[in-house]
Amino acid sequence: MRFSVWPNLAQPWDEVVAVARHAEATGWDGVWVADHFMGDGGGFGPVETPTLEATAALAGLATLTDRVRIGSLVLSATYRHPAVVANWAATVDRMSNGRLVLGVGAGWQQNEHEQYGIDLPAVGPRVDRFAEACTVMRGLLRDERTTFEGDHFQLTDAISEPKPAQARLPLLIGGKGNRMLGLVARLADEWNMWSLPATIAERSAVLDARCEDIGRDPGEIQRSTQALIMLTDDADAGRRFVEAVAPRAAIAGPVGAVAEVVEGWRQIGVDEVIVPDATLGHGPARLEALDALIAELGPTFRD
Repeated sequence: MRFSVWPNLAQPWDEVVAVARHAEATGWDGVWVADHFMGDGGGFGPVETPTLEATAALAGLATLTDRVRIGSLVLSATYRHPAVVANWAATVDRMSNGRLVLGVGAGWQQNEHEQYGIDLPAVGPRVDRFAEACTVMRGLLRDERTTFEGDHFQLTDAISEPKPAQARLPLLIGGKGNRMLGLVARLADEWNMWSLPATIAERSAVLDARCEDIGRDPGEIQRSTQALIMLTDDADAGRRFVEAVAPRAAIAGPVGAVAEVVEGWRQIGVDEVIVPDATLGHGPARLEALDALIAELGPTFRD
């Protein structure tokens, strides 16, 4: 298994950098960032929360780290044109010497679309548009020229140069619905969803079935997941935390309790566990929590 850190972009840039560099220095495998412009008024904080922009942050992290994978979790297709994303991804992959994972999703956060006057279609049309966007990105990143005629995007003999440093820059799709899992089976190299083990086990079985329907080996698709984590020895505080963030997947307890959940993930085939830093405290306390987690999880679960 791989273990990665998710620095919250609703914190000052120097703190994001400190977490990323600390993760790299202490044996973590990756650093991921979310793609939002503000809080959602719920689990992602108050709407007014100052929030750094994801693509700029990843470009910065590409030059400020040397070893860890870096990735978007996930860029929204509703406000990012796939041709622009493909050119950005190739550039950042070269800046990072081949360490980028391009994570994309169909989009969901209603308030940021409303405030910026960006259309957020119903789920069906949104997924249709997202499928076209993924096809366009794959073509531009991997083919010499791309021609595509869809309902939402049209490209004619289009180029995107230079290509990424990686011969096959990984495309990650975030999502859990049946249609999205069909797209993962058809188009993705990696798949991500929030989960506890029972939830991702059921969704992973659906993904396996979608792969089998089209003759693809399910083992070709890497699987990652995350949950909010609160390290505490206070059982009552832990229970209140899990209840407060529901329905978001969450784990509360000592490091051993986190390891028990990770074992469940490993048994159903999760390849990477991503740890959000938003609920791990601040400053030195957050770094100490990350150290405690990697000291327990790394030796136990790495292949």
